Amino acid sequence: MRHHSDGPALDWRARGFWQPDEPVPDATFAAAGHSLFDGAVSWPVLAVRRSAVAHNVDTMADFCARHGFSFAPHGKTTMAPSLLGAQLSAGAWAITMATANQVLAARALGVPRVLLANELLDPAPLRWLAREVGRGFEAYFFVDSVAGVAAAEAALAEEPAGAPLPVLVELGFPGGRAGCRSVEQVVEVAEAVAAATRVRLHGVAGYEGGLPDGAAVSAYLRRLRTAATELARRGLVGPEVLVSAGGSAWFDLVAEVLGGDWLPGYDLRMVLRSGAYVTHDHGFYAEHTPFRRLAGQDFLDPALELWAQVTSTPEPGLAIVGMGKRDAPYDEGLPVPLLVRRRSGELRPGTGLTVSRLNDHHGYLAVPPGVDLDPGDLVCFGISHPCSAFDRWRVLPVVDDGHVVVDLLRTYF
Repeated sequence: MRHHSDGPALDWRARGFWQPDEPVPDATFAAAGHSLFDGAVSWPVLAVRRSAVAHNVDTMADFCARHGFSFAPHGKTTMAPSLLGAQLSAGAWAITMATANQVLAARALGVPRVLLANELLDPAPLRWLAREVGRGFEAYFFVDSVAGVAAAEAALAEEPAGAPLPVLVELGFPGGRAGCRSVEQVVEVAEAVAAATRVRLHGVAGYEGGLPDGAAVSAYLRRLRTAATELARRGLVGPEVLVSAGGSAWFDLVAEVLGGDWLPGYDLRMVLRSGAYVTHDHGFYAEHTPFRRLAGQDFLDPALELWAQVTSTPEPGLAIVGMGKRDAPYDEGLPVPLLVRRRSGELRPGTGLTVSRLNDHHGYLAVPPGVDLDPGDLVCFGISHPCSAFDRWRVLPVVDDGHVVVDLLRTYF
């Protein structure tokens, strides 16, 4: 993975680090052996536990290998070159992105193959993509309407002839965020692709994450399978058919419904796109991960720790911590207190503590009787929903299990 040519360095712009003097190169800082608690960071700070990330990357790589899936983890979760590189090194077939700008970032960072899990309609990004594909970049994007196919054709009409851009027809569901609403509409869009000259159909894709339960997910995935089968029956796809699905909550059902060789006569590539797994969490995905249903097979380990300082204990039962909406995700649940580190360095469990609400830079911590907290104590929080955690932080310390900083992780949102 490529990084900026000028070499990243820490300075006053890196929230969560205390760097009032001259910039310090990332590599120098990471090699210094700083403890998270020796004054090199400031509060709050979001730290990444290295061992948990490594375990999670290996766990999902193994899951995909067992089920014969290609893996295209969703890069929008972290937009962090070091994590994208780790996922590719563990065998990921591609990196999934959600927007044209994210694809641009992936190309700049040296990602060789991208799956854009979205429609691409703007002429400038389409023309740029065509030029990059001509230079060896591999990229797929979704279409879910005849109008979307026409937009790509029109944008590329004046571009020099080259290889058609690979597309997947997206199947959605009523009330969902995108995608054709029926198999018949999938066929209609696929026929428009077949009649076009600047795009070429490679298969179908979908996203099941917005559905309410396992029964609805399984039914939807069966429709996705039917769509792929119908396109093959009509001769609208080539010898390799790509079928893609899978967020981070139902990949067990993706394996159950879409696993195996169910499209005879074709080279079927099933691509899973889960992303939140890489750091997991203590909230939404801790509750919804398929590994809870696959008991005894695998597990994921929460890797994110948000450390914040107790700034005030203004009344019995209430402590204020210096952590708020600018620092922590709150769209899928509030942060979860895990540990308390007293000013003496003593660590104890955060049992009984709960976050009741957040302001921009303050968190309200309910403190039960018999639990002492003092200004200056630190509280370690787990978060819920990593996809809305990373975009709040430009640089994150990566720590070992003794909370020594061993690396720095930069994000590019």
